[in-house]
Amino acid sequence: MVHLLASEVRQLLHNKFVVILGDSVQRAVYKDLVLLLQKDRLLTLSQLKAKGEYSFEQDELVHGGKQGRMHNGTHYREVRQFCSGHHLVRFYFLTRVYSDYLEAILEELHSGEHDPDLVIMNSCLWDLTRYGEDSWPNYLQNLESLFGRLRQVLPESCLLVWNTAMPVGNNINSGFLPPELRPAASGLKTNVIEANFYSSAEAQKHGFDVLDLHFHFRRHTGKYLQPDGVHWNERAHRHLSQLLLAHVADAWGVELPQRDPVGKCIKDGPARGGPGRRLERQFPACRDQPAFPPPPRPLPPPGCCPLPPTPSPRPPQFPLLLPNPPPIPLHQVTPPFLVCPQDAHFPSDRPFQSDHFSLNHFRSDIRPSTQTEFAFDGDFMFSPQPPRPPFPQPCYQQRAPVVHRGFPRYCPRGPYMPWRGRPRTSKRRAPAYREPRPQ
Repeated sequence: MVHLLASEVRQLLHNKFVVILGDSVQRAVYKDLVLLLQKDRLLTLSQLKAKGEYSFEQDELVHGGKQGRMHNGTHYREVRQFCSGHHLVRFYFLTRVYSDYLEAILEELHSGEHDPDLVIMNSCLWDLTRYGEDSWPNYLQNLESLFGRLRQVLPESCLLVWNTAMPVGNNINSGFLPPELRPAASGLKTNVIEANFYSSAEAQKHGFDVLDLHFHFRRHTGKYLQPDGVHWNERAHRHLSQLLLAHVADAWGVELPQRDPVGKCIKDGPARGGPGRRLERQFPACRDQPAFPPPPRPLPPPGCCPLPPTPSPRPPQFPLLLPNPPPIPLHQVTPPFLVCPQDAHFPSDRPFQSDHFSLNHFRSDIRPSTQTEFAFDGDFMFSPQPPRPPFPQPCYQQRAPVVHRGFPRYCPRGPYMPWRGRPRTSKRRAPAYREPRPQ
């Protein structure tokens, strides 16, 4: 798994509507994704702890939060949205995996102008601790109702990723758990593992994807878990974002750039990066080749056996960033399907605008964001680039599409396709009858 840069994340999620539902941990997932869509920086501690703020990194508070009374009750609401010219990310705070409030959210998504392309969801800790003695059987029943309803509401083209609940500490003193309930939550660490088992099985039974975050972070609680025993620090959330984006890229058939892996990100931290600081990286001159050619190997001394032949590097099948196309001769016949430039839009690729998303159930007095494109900070600078060899000036230039997903954009078949050629068939069974969309 590679460490995707902000520019590559923007390309991966180009013209995509992403919906994130869950508790405060999933809100941090939303914040790190919004930040990564704009700049190569990590969240700060104050950004991780803040909740219900009016604005975070060019997003807006649509409903709840500081627009009303702040509290830690089960009826707390917070709806946030980040909208730019080609990206839309929305977050809904949940205290229960399935409820009347979630039904209102699903109805809003079902009747909206744009169908969601990616839904990321988890709800566990509130369900197990805040709803009385029958919380466990109710949670299992709500899981079955949730995934059955999602199968009816979400379109086949939507990718749903169920995040398993992340590990918790031995001593939990987070704000979502009142002091009188903390002694009863002594077994929450084991209950989370059992809840993850049942939720993953239910999601897979309905054909949805599962990202086992508990497995990835089970050995990192001592270093990256916050003192409250529930929330995680900025490096853990950046590693989580990279895991999530790699899963999404594989599901959508996107070949990620091949460079240094991100395995040390959670162990040693990003190179020369910290909370609120930019991540300095050595950018290669070409996505398929290293920035500098490897040095020639020395000849063997006399009397030694010759060196084995150097293995040829494996060329990527579907690069995330396509190089410039070669010049087109004058006598060449125009192909039947032209590659559209980045600024050209298909009917389904219209730029997102804030006024296109009127929430029927959630109103806001906050003016929508007017930002339509991204700008780096003044102190952002790229690493020194190696000299590029001279190339002949082409007689024809055309910008490549934003991202090559391994299949034609004009004729998508199925919800998503894998990155090795053959489509991954959807396990979701069509309902017996399709409910009519409200007029």
